[in-house]
Amino acid sequence: MFDLKGMTALVTGASGGIGSSIAYALARQGARLALSGSNGSKLRAFREQLNEDVPHHDNDGHVEITCNLSDTTQVEELMPAALDTLGKVDILVNNAGITRDNLAMRMKDEEWDEVIKINLESTFRLMRASARPMMKARFGRIINITSVVGATGNPGQMNYCAAKAGVVGMSRSMAQELAARGITVNCVAPGFIRSAMTDALDDKQKDAINGRIPMGRMGEGDDIGAAVAYLASKEAGYVTGQVLHVNGGMAMLG
Repeated sequence: MFDLKGMTALVTGASGGIGSSIAYALARQGARLALSGSNGSKLRAFREQLNEDVPHHDNDGHVEITCNLSDTTQVEELMPAALDTLGKVDILVNNAGITRDNLAMRMKDEEWDEVIKINLESTFRLMRASARPMMKARFGRIINITSVVGATGNPGQMNYCAAKAGVVGMSRSMAQELAARGITVNCVAPGFIRSAMTDALDDKQKDAINGRIPMGRMGEGDDIGAAVAYLASKEAGYVTGQVLHVNGGMAMLG
């Protein structure tokens, strides 16, 4: 099940914690990847590691495409570059995102603008760019990484919550537009996922977080990767316009 051999994927934010787990999950199922990120050296190192760990023998293996998602021109060039390099893009994973946390009354315009531009607008632009080639192929999987706080809200994150909630609404709209062409559009909403940032917390802070999670622990990047691999598969062909919450029961949402 979930065999992705012969399929290609573009993953944004690929060298980050969750992004790298998603990349590994798709590669292990046989997909050939175009890895995108803004840090060229970090992205190159990750691509080399992925090619070593999960080699893909078609053409030149997995590839990298550096892209700053705050730059509209670079965003508009990303999908054409991926299509040119891979020949096709079956799977688009919009994973990249930033935070600029602040209480609403103190939030600066630029803190709002940066988060909306990268987390919401770039996702729209890449979804729009993928629509035509996927429609022509009569197949596609668009998977957007949102967040539990896009559904619950979170103090100090009005910009981030607005962007992630916006991605859900946007995904459901596009799911309806593209469903008849064999294209699905879904979201994966992580809860607290263990990362370098959470590893830096002290035991008291970790205990406070884990106390909010019925499973009593934070998730792993592989938990998100597995959810993405499922939604990318042919077996998930009748699932569209959905949000798959992966949060250990922290928020049990319909």
